[in-house]
Amino acid sequence: MGNLSHFLFLAASAGRVFASCAYGTHLMPRAEEGEVPVATFGYVGVTGPLNWAALDSPANNVCATGTRQSPIDMVDNVFELVDASALSIKVNDMPDGADFENLGSTVEVITQGGTLSFDDKTFELQQFHFHLPSEHLDNGTSQAMEMHMVWQSAEGEIAVIGAYINIATGEVASASVKRGLNTRSRLFQRQAEANETAPAAGTGAPTVLLETIFSVVDQISTPGTKVKTPPLVMSEVVDLLKAGQFQAYSGSLTTPPCSEGVNWRVSTSKLSISPASFIKARDVIGFNSRFPQNTPGQPNILMISALGSAAAAVSVASSGAA
Repeated sequence: MGNLSHFLFLAASAGRVFASCAYGTHLMPRAEEGEVPVATFGYVGVTGPLNWAALDSPANNVCATGTRQSPIDMVDNVFELVDASALSIKVNDMPDGADFENLGSTVEVITQGGTLSFDDKTFELQQFHFHLPSEHLDNGTSQAMEMHMVWQSAEGEIAVIGAYINIATGEVASASVKRGLNTRSRLFQRQAEANETAPAAGTGAPTVLLETIFSVVDQISTPGTKVKTPPLVMSEVVDLLKAGQFQAYSGSLTTPPCSEGVNWRVSTSKLSISPASFIKARDVIGFNSRFPQNTPGQPNILMISALGSAAAAVSVASSGAA
């Protein structure tokens, strides 16, 4: 492991990493008094994924040594396809809006209640955030964006629901956005009215929830800032998720400290965003996707780069890693 240790210390320590995708969980509790932290890691250059382990060693070492790292290419035989009926998903509406924060590494919505249950475990929704482009690949294909809904159990287990986001195009996009935004102020009069406003699965029309959230993203263009969103009706996205299936696997956080044991459920249902909203989101978020990792259970690709495939395999086997 001598060569790997040398690799991990190529850069000087930059201090403990804040504002990861686990922000709001026990792995990274929220700052007091509403402060919005700014990430000390990035996605390119010396602060990028190739060097995350060196930014805070040994806390981040699993980024370069873990054998079940995320994201991955979602191809056959790397996941278990699970029917939506095997999961119970409930997310509270937010009639007064929600805090929408720029963490530097992503933008996230702080949620106000929700539960996810599967395999006799119950998780509470902490937040959801966005990556651009998608981190997981859909059978080798990158999508425009990806939404991650982060959940935590009472025992401290982490689950993440991933949902791809495509760009809606043409007349369907413009008409749906206009309809959705014009009715946004009265969506909470009746839940049935909200359901009528939301597009059906598979139409390709923009997801009203995303249009609502990103209508104010330009107000948090500076890392460390936050804004209150307009009212958010969550049933549209929940119904879309329930209409599909989930690709389940055990992986990791996609940001430092890259902790493993994360219960991933990547939805086969896809959300949509209008071109105008995508541009607004892109101009604030920028590029924030970790490159795809090795097949779960195989040596970390950074170990292979540092040691060679044979030595990396031997190292993993001798350490007892699965």
